[in-house]
Amino acid sequence: QVQLVESGGGLVQAGGSLRLSCAASGRTFSSYAMGWFRQAPGKEREFAATISWTGSVTNYADSVKGRFTISRDNAKNTVYLQMNSLNPEDTAVYYCAASGIPSTDSRAYAYWGQGTQVTVSS
Repeated sequence: QVQLVESGGGLVQAGGSLRLSCAASGRTFSSYAMGWFRQAPGKEREFAATISWTGSVTNYADSVKGRFTISRDNAKNTVYLQMNSLNPEDTAVYYCAASGIPSTDSRAYAYWGQGTQVTVSS
């Protein structure tokens, strides 16, 4: 069982940066792959980034590649999403999730956080 709590969201101007954090409880965090998903108003939840349990494998959606970086610190039970060059299309609720494998499919993730709002103004 893993409980996930996101933080770091907020309001930022276009071109700005934010770093999201996802703190996990439970002693098995390091055995899970982690992912970040986002859901904009009126749209379905979409994949943003994922990272393997060692951190050696990462994968990004085309829409965020080159701008977002996912990382993890297993000693701190935390996964991060560094978001640079933000634009209004990045406005969404961002969720972190835990899975057995680093997948782009939300159905692979068994555990989810409550989400954190990111709003990018133009």
